[in-house]
Amino acid sequence: MTRHHAPPHPGTPPDGTVVGEPRWPMALAVILAMTLTLLLPEDLRLAPRWVLPTLEGLLLLTLIVGDPGRIDRRSTALRAVSIALVGVLALGAVWSTVQLIDDIVHSGKETASATSLLQTGATVWAGTVLAFSLLYFDLDGGGAAARAHRLPAHPALAFPQQLNPELTPTHWRPQYIDYLYLALTNSTAFSPTDVMPLAPWAKITMAVQSLVSLVILGLVIARAVNVLT
Repeated sequence: MTRHHAPPHPGTPPDGTVVGEPRWPMALAVILAMTLTLLLPEDLRLAPRWVLPTLEGLLLLTLIVGDPGRIDRRSTALRAVSIALVGVLALGAVWSTVQLIDDIVHSGKETASATSLLQTGATVWAGTVLAFSLLYFDLDGGGAAARAHRLPAHPALAFPQQLNPELTPTHWRPQYIDYLYLALTNSTAFSPTDVMPLAPWAKITMAVQSLVSLVILGLVIARAVNVLT
């Protein structure tokens, strides 16, 4: 009797090789986001100075201990920790954005001078870029560990390498730098550049990020002109 084998998943390496991406770029982004939180004025932080960075640091340490080196261990517990970490970062970024907008609209003390306005606005804006980059990184394709084993047949975010397979290196996987670039360009162009959102959640998330960035930059620039004149 002839045994028929199911064809491999289109995103699975033909030789079964699983090579997760290094943990350090994602960890460095989290540490940078924690640092930006510490630099924020008291009125723009969701909690006292050390609360969020400490919580984020503990969650990051749990991920490093549970899956050191390269990200390739598929675990429900680690997945929950990763989502919790990204959720805390996103919540802190959104809160800071709302408080910054309120401070600008009501001419608060944190935006009373051009120097403090630009410093605070840049800190909040950079924090949102990092938070959204980690959000894309963790949600796309089930997370980095899942992507290390196989890419989804129908991606939520379509990178140029997926749209042009003939230009794609063998066993290519999107890594954190790709999601950081996506978040940065989406925050400056206010629209997709080379990465296309296909899934509803990806379209909504990119739309929200574009609006947040537009509001931050627009209000900061308008307020700065008003202060300087």
